[in-house]
Amino acid sequence: MKSIKKRLAINFIFIVVITVVTLEIFLINIVKENYYKNLEESLNNQIRLSADLYSRYFSDATLHENILNNVDTFWKQTKAQVEILDKSGMILMDSIGVISPNPVNTEDVVKAINGEKGTWIGKVEYDEHKVMAISYPLKSGENIVGVLRFITSLREVNQDIKTIALIFIGFGGIVILISSLVAVLLANTIIGPLKSVTESAEKMALGDFKTKSIKKYDDEIGKLSDTLNYMAQEIMKKDALKNDFISSVSHELRTPLTSIKGWAITLKHSYDDREILSDGLDIIETESDRLTNMVEELLDFSKFVSGKITLEKEDLNINNIMDHIRKQLTPRATRDNINFKVIVEDNMPITCSDGNRLKQVFINVLDNAFKFTPSGGNVVLTASYEDNNFVFNIKDTGCGIAEEDLPKVKEKFYKGKTSQSQSGIGLSICDEIIKLMDGTFEIRSELNRGTEIIISVPFEECV
Repeated sequence: MKSIKKRLAINFIFIVVITVVTLEIFLINIVKENYYKNLEESLNNQIRLSADLYSRYFSDATLHENILNNVDTFWKQTKAQVEILDKSGMILMDSIGVISPNPVNTEDVVKAINGEKGTWIGKVEYDEHKVMAISYPLKSGENIVGVLRFITSLREVNQDIKTIALIFIGFGGIVILISSLVAVLLANTIIGPLKSVTESAEKMALGDFKTKSIKKYDDEIGKLSDTLNYMAQEIMKKDALKNDFISSVSHELRTPLTSIKGWAITLKHSYDDREILSDGLDIIETESDRLTNMVEELLDFSKFVSGKITLEKEDLNINNIMDHIRKQLTPRATRDNINFKVIVEDNMPITCSDGNRLKQVFINVLDNAFKFTPSGGNVVLTASYEDNNFVFNIKDTGCGIAEEDLPKVKEKFYKGKTSQSQSGIGLSICDEIIKLMDGTFEIRSELNRGTEIIISVPFEECV
């Protein structure tokens, strides 16, 4: 496995090296240009002074006469090599005795012959280093009679530039070295917390959710640490809910099974007593229905968790569904002395949906409403069609739901403190069914004032 620390350090160092090298190349070029520019300006001043001297005091004589009689005047103005050339570029005089049989046609000489100052940097045969040459026209009145040329070696200048460049390179090397150490330290500040988070995650992966990831910095890694701790807390809560769910289901299953077994034993010995036989069979039938309902609820829940649940859609008349719910639950409401009303808007459109699943939602929600509404209370189911949506409102005058429990009642396995639910998954299943229908399932409640559930399902036309 490649180390992130190593990659980070290398990337940091690479950026520093590129930055330092680029900066040094830029600085060395600036130093070189400044040195060359200063040397050029110095030679310019010297050659212009000599050329002006010639124009003022020696222009009356010919160029050859001046070379014979006044040549010392030109090289006294400078330490550079001095050449005098005619208008064709032939060297007439050289202060160090370099005479070429061929005319000089370098850029500086050509410009001077044309009346302009010229500068040239290049190689000459008699010097192993590059030279800088400055050429200036010699005038007699308005006429150009020749060219004055100053030549100096760049050896000393290049040596100074080289010395400064070495200083820059040495300083750059120190900067890179220090930056490399800093890069390693910076990498440690990132890898350290990340390593701590990884170790915590590994412990959590082994099932130790009590371990905490220590947050060192308030950054992305710190946020990851907070998220990991939150995830562990949520897993522990879900695990606790699951255990409570298993315990609750075990208890709920044991109760009817105990009744069934007890009455089966009783009936085995009292089969000739018709009254006891009738009572026993009624209880066995009731408890069997309870077991069937719990098992069906658990099977539904399992399908939703595994994502295997599907909707059996068909043309559905909502008015008929509401009428069926009213007929099915009215006897129970009468038995529990609860005023149960179903108010439905007339002639609602035919939609495409799963009628059985929709009944399951209403029966489950209304079952809770009856369960938590005391004798003499009210339970009202209304259905209407608004803005291309079917809106169902179930309102009761029961005990309500505590404010702290309200956000959690649709969670899987959750059972409130006052809940009489058998498994804690009924509302969760209802919520999943409505989501499958692309609808919304909203719960509003106030403790000791009642609960209101608003279900919205969009209209869908069957193809």
